[in-house]
Amino acid sequence: MDIVKVMPDLPYPVPEQPLTGAHQVQSLPRLDLTTPMFREQLICIRTLRSQLGDDYPLILTLFSPFTTITRFMGKKVAIEQVRKNPDAFGQGMATVAANLSELMAAAIEAGASGIFFSCMGATSADFTPDEYARIVRPYDLQALEGAKAGWLNIVHVHADPDQEGDDLYFEDFVDYPVSVISWSDRVTGPTISEASTMTDKCLMGGLWERGPLTHGGEIELDNEIMSAISQTRGRRLILANGCSVPDDVDEQWLYVARRLVDNLV
Repeated sequence: MDIVKVMPDLPYPVPEQPLTGAHQVQSLPRLDLTTPMFREQLICIRTLRSQLGDDYPLILTLFSPFTTITRFMGKKVAIEQVRKNPDAFGQGMATVAANLSELMAAAIEAGASGIFFSCMGATSADFTPDEYARIVRPYDLQALEGAKAGWLNIVHVHADPDQEGDDLYFEDFVDYPVSVISWSDRVTGPTISEASTMTDKCLMGGLWERGPLTHGGEIELDNEIMSAISQTRGRRLILANGCSVPDDVDEQWLYVARRLVDNLV
């Protein structure tokens, strides 16, 4: 069965002034569901649910508090500032987490099956495992409290495409309160086969988002599909691209992937 994944262009309001320091992060405001960007996402979920019916899986993409803040000040500056002043930065992340948690709960009430929760920073290129656990993880979990009524919550452990070879802290997410773990298995982190021994959760991945899925050809794409399925024997696997495909992708390869998967049934 397919999954409808909603990816808002602007899922969280951008501050009027660029953020440059931890104390500005600390001052980020509490928001409510009348916030236009939040309201629009809820309208989208209700509209899609009414069109899809009750049984079709529908998830809303949201970004972790730390990931959200990196969009306001850049990842490099965010890492520098949270290390320099973790208390002030943490207060800002707590505020963002509270806002996200409220939106998650409302989205599920509006008809979402769950949340696709994208987390940046859990790689050796960004933080140490201990730093991520102390500085970032608590606010991930705070935000996810709002998603507990969902039956299809997914955590995406993000790695930048140019971070191939960096360590991905996959094992630190196996106890997150979600049903599925997503990551770019063709870029970094454990293989699907290795990950299946680390958790009983469903795994999501198998297709390189900047590989055959976007450039072809059909044989290479079929090889990736069959490799992913063989690594799990077709169990506990949602076959998907490891991260977002480029906006300018040649759509023919998406249709080819669809056909190849349909032919497996």
